[in-house]
Amino acid sequence: MVGIKIRENESIEEALRRFKRECDRNGILQEIKRREYYESPSVKRKRKAQEARKKIKRRFSRYR
Repeated sequence: MVGIKIRENESIEEALRRFKRECDRNGILQEIKRREYYESPSVKRKRKAQEARKKIKRRFSRYR
């Protein structure tokens, strides 16, 4: 759960902006969108395999 403490003399808009930024960093919106519809086990496996391939590709591209 993401939470922020409002700083002294901080406007609501600034606090809301910080909260949204923190939600983006933690991937909360992506998680909500992913859980919006049922995902069959086969689709889940394919998605996880694709994410793993992307992760490996990103790691190796840094060293070239």
